[in-house]
Amino acid sequence: MPAPTTWVIPQPKKKLIVSVADMIASNDAGAEIITYSLGSCLGVAVYDPQAKVGGLLHLMLPTSTIDPAKASGQPYMFVDTGVPKLFHAVFGLGADRRRLTVKVAGGAQFLGDESVFNIGQRNITALAEMLARNGVVIHTQDLGGHSSRTVRLELETGQFFIHKPGFTPFAI
Repeated sequence: MPAPTTWVIPQPKKKLIVSVADMIASNDAGAEIITYSLGSCLGVAVYDPQAKVGGLLHLMLPTSTIDPAKASGQPYMFVDTGVPKLFHAVFGLGADRRRLTVKVAGGAQFLGDESVFNIGQRNITALAEMLARNGVVIHTQDLGGHSSRTVRLELETGQFFIHKPGFTPFAI
């Protein structure tokens, strides 16, 4: 008589959802951090593979100088106030700057390539300049274009998955 079939069903990952203009950092290797609907916004993920600590920021605008009062209440809305808070959060959970990988997605343009309101490109430029000033390299990116994105950072592996409408999800 054949042996009974044994099914191994992996536990579902805990989903930590990042809202628009928000950030989550975690050291829960059984979790994944997700943010939806990145249009001109950027999803910035940082990850330390040894500590299995990561964070994901969903930022909207390049600089807080347009509304300092808003920035004090919602610092994750802006590149210049949100990115430092993301790095400090993962360092507080045990990440080491020397091991961090940085992955970025978003910055789409929806109003035409010649638009003066090209917030996506302004976000990309502000982020690149800030990281360069601080000696931080973007390891992989999926930026620009005309598609929205949903991104997911798996804290066990550090894989950063991107889903664009009409395309198969892929990791960068």
